[in-house]
Amino acid sequence: MKKARVVVVGAGVVGFSTAVCIAEALPMCSVTLLADKFSPNTTSDGAAGILLAVEFPDIPLERQRRWFKDSFDHLLAIAQSQHSPEAGVILSSGWQIFKEVPVDKLPFWSELVIGFRLMTDCELKRFPQHKFGQAFTTIKCECSSYLPWLENRFIKAGGEVKQRKVNSLEELSSSYDIIVNCSGLGSKNLVGDTQVYPVRGQVLKVEAPWLQHFIRDGDGKAYIYPGIHSVTVGGTRQEGDWRLQVDEEDTRSIMERCSRLEPSLSKAKVLSEWVGLRPNRKNPRVERVLVHLQGCRVPVVHNYGHGSCGVTLAWGTALDAVGLVRQCLNEMLLEAKL
Repeated sequence: MKKARVVVVGAGVVGFSTAVCIAEALPMCSVTLLADKFSPNTTSDGAAGILLAVEFPDIPLERQRRWFKDSFDHLLAIAQSQHSPEAGVILSSGWQIFKEVPVDKLPFWSELVIGFRLMTDCELKRFPQHKFGQAFTTIKCECSSYLPWLENRFIKAGGEVKQRKVNSLEELSSSYDIIVNCSGLGSKNLVGDTQVYPVRGQVLKVEAPWLQHFIRDGDGKAYIYPGIHSVTVGGTRQEGDWRLQVDEEDTRSIMERCSRLEPSLSKAKVLSEWVGLRPNRKNPRVERVLVHLQGCRVPVVHNYGHGSCGVTLAWGTALDAVGLVRQCLNEMLLEAKL
């Protein structure tokens, strides 16, 4: 039987995760990944890459929990394997602290990370501006290593990678049987999704090898994430801001906020500054639709709009996308028999 031709659009962490999952789970498909930008020039490359989830309003919590658990389990297996350094996936322990006690003291993912507990009063003394905190071990995934590692895994599974800008789904419909859209913020133009919008994030990489534990302010405006080669400090959450240039005022503000949490940062050497646009949406879009393209009905599977949770949920939503592609294949098989 002729292989079904599947194309995945997008080479960020969601795109490559989805492409790998399809290529490995569905050998009856030939899978091609198309993108105009690859690592180190994707939004994912600058992501802090720490596994922490936000709660989306209109997606059943059970589904969000499964996305998180599938991603966590997948990355934990890598962190505990010989691939950890080359894949850039490591365990990371630390604290999330809050100026006010949050409504939800135990987030839905608390039982899925390792050793989650509430911080003691003694521990909180270190952060006098904060009243409440959580201590746990999670995973840090450095996409500048992880994306090339995933690309190699995809090629080993028989996948093909092509650099090409995709301007419309129409231009793909004659060459592929199923289109999988993982274009993130690009979906605004590619599929006319007005619900997706940029949230500008600026981070710094600093040299501070003495820092071993992450610290995250619960409001998301200050975080310190030690990694393999450097420490990521951030950040900004500027909604609707398309600027990709580094803002020196933001740099100063980030260092000021983070130094209040960790005074020794004032001694750290800044290695680089980076800006990325998170593909925000009220809820990620993980669904399949039939689209009329050039007189034919073409199945399209969407997997985008993860906002700041791209690394956190990529593998989980990729597994969902595989299920949706499988449904498309079954329907195509039924139609062929009729």
